Amino acid sequence: AGTVLDTQSVDRLNDAGGRLLVSPNIDAAIIARARTHNMVTMPGVFTPTEAFQAIAAGASALKFFPAGVLGVAGIQAMKAVLPKDMPVGVVGGVSEADFPAFAAIGVSTFGLGSSLYRAGMSAEEVGARGRAAIERYDAVFGEGILA
Repeated sequence: AGTVLDTQSVDRLNDAGGRLLVSPNIDAAIIARARTHNMVTMPGVFTPTEAFQAIAAGASALKFFPAGVLGVAGIQAMKAVLPKDMPVGVVGGVSEADFPAFAAIGVSTFGLGSSLYRAGMSAEEVGARGRAAIERYDAVFGEGILA
C-alpha cells in the first residue's frame, strides 16, 4: 500500500494481507509496527540525511521521491554513500523511458503514476500504458515481471 501515514493503517494493511508498505516520509513508529508484521517498508527520502534516518529506523528499502527532481545523477551520488545492499526505488516524475538510465546506476524498482494514468483516461488507455511499461521493464531488466 502507498501513502501509509499512521500505525493504525499499518495494522489494517496487515489484516488485509498487505506485505509492502510505502510512505512519503520517515516515521520510526510506522516502520517499527510494519516490522512486527514482517512487512517490507519503503519510506520516502530526498537527502542522504533522510536516507540514513530511514536505515537507522529499520527500513527495508528506500523510495527516492521525487526522483524526477533528484535525477539519475543525484540519486547515483547518494547511492555512493549508502550501504551497497540497501534496495533503492524511484517514484515521482519517472516513466518507462527512464528505465535504462536508472538501470545503469543499479535501480530496478519504480513507482509510476502520471505516466500510467491521468484523469479522464479510459481503462483501455491505462491498460495499454501499463502493458507498455511492463514490456519496457522486461526489455531493460529481463523477462519476468509478471511471470
